[in-house]
Amino acid sequence: MHILFTRPFDDCHELMLRFKSLGHMVSHIPVISIQKIIYESLDFSPFKGIIFTSTNAIKFLDTRKIDKKIKCFCVGNATEKVAKIRGFQNIYVAGGNVENLKEIIFQNFRTSDGKLIYVTGQIISSDLDKELISEGYNLKRIIDYKAIEQEKFNNDEIEKLKDKMPDIVYVYSQNSALSFLNMIKNYNLKSFWMNTNLMCISEKTSTVLNEIKWKKIFLFNPGEEEFLLYKI
Repeated sequence: MHILFTRPFDDCHELMLRFKSLGHMVSHIPVISIQKIIYESLDFSPFKGIIFTSTNAIKFLDTRKIDKKIKCFCVGNATEKVAKIRGFQNIYVAGGNVENLKEIIFQNFRTSDGKLIYVTGQIISSDLDKELISEGYNLKRIIDYKAIEQEKFNNDEIEKLKDKMPDIVYVYSQNSALSFLNMIKNYNLKSFWMNTNLMCISEKTSTVLNEIKWKKIFLFNPGEEEFLLYKI
């Protein structure tokens, strides 16, 4: 099976190696790059809980002045792994799903426990912060990175793609979907995807790519990529 990944290399190289070890053909065309945003100087001591819904949010956060025993809520296993590397000790993990993450926060952090801080990218796929605030939580969101659209691609890679179109393509964000759609249009690839299964991290992400004719569209949570191979 031919599988295409569209994330930056650091975010998907382990999964690429895993799929290659299973005998699949793997291609990589990153459609975005990640850039740090300088956020406001903060005193983290008043916060009793911290929320991460992406590994990049942790990578670009200066964690030196954060108490590593703080309750740390992570959306999935990849995020948990990076949090552990940064020294966080009291971690609660959802199964890659923001709705599950919200329930875990409800179960393990009361509104009376204190302030929450939510560290994110510039664009997020859910309104977790607004939903928690509406439930009475005292929450502050800080933005420490943004996604930059990749505007030019290697022509040789595009030609290789045309010669052997993927059976599956994984798209992990709305930003990626927008950039991927622009790539498809700019390189006249709109008619090439009828036998490709599109795997998207959310309905908002898949909606961006609805104008392209796909074999099937699936929604998934990070960590389910290998499982999806057996559904098609």
